[in-house]
Amino acid sequence: MGMFEELFSSQKLSTPLDFKSLKVDMHSHLIPAIDDGVNSFEEALQIIRHLNELGFEKIITTPHIMHDYYKNTREIIVRGCDSLRYIVEQAKIPVEIEVAAEYLIDDGFEEKLKAGDLLTIGDKFLLVELSYFQPHPNLSSIIFNLQIEGYKVILAHPERYSYWHNNFRKYEELKDRGVFFQLNTLSLANIYPTDVQKTAEKLIHGKMIDFLGTDMHNMLSIEKLEISLYSRTLDKLISSGKLLNPSLL
Repeated sequence: MGMFEELFSSQKLSTPLDFKSLKVDMHSHLIPAIDDGVNSFEEALQIIRHLNELGFEKIITTPHIMHDYYKNTREIIVRGCDSLRYIVEQAKIPVEIEVAAEYLIDDGFEEKLKAGDLLTIGDKFLLVELSYFQPHPNLSSIIFNLQIEGYKVILAHPERYSYWHNNFRKYEELKDRGVFFQLNTLSLANIYPTDVQKTAEKLIHGKMIDFLGTDMHNMLSIEKLEISLYSRTLDKLISSGKLLNPSLL
């Protein structure tokens, strides 16, 4: 075993974590064939059964909504959720299924905001994501307008936006403006570029993470999730008592 492997091994927990204290997973893609998530209800059931075994009592699945790519509507998503909930009930998996959406802040988002028909989590929490290439030029005003309308903005996986990795002040500015941060559990599984995991750890150590989400897309995501369950940093985050996931039950 080389020096790196020995160091990594020493940083791992001897037994895996679970999510019993979190109770709620609030970011996933488990409605078949409407975005880049699961391809079938059978695959969705496999994932949901596994997440329930890990301690989740509720799963809020959040399909992508994008102006030019995943043009999902409330009707499409709610109909898909109804079908998913039915098969989960038929399979007798003791988990509650709800739905919201993950909105890309793109050129069509402001029109959706004006229409006032956004799918939210809990008490008007709104899950949004940014382009991986660059943030929308109107991001600041869009956040302001959302908050004026009473939405509580949750930024999905901030650790994955590489354009801010060397400009941590951008994260601090968003937190100062009352934006909630949702970390991907998989960002602590050593599967993304090193800077993603480093940024995730820095956000955790800075006590800037408010929600934890699995961001499940497929059964491969489950395999990767198993790796993260041995992370000491994930243990620190879950044990902090700061995460708001249980408030969504």
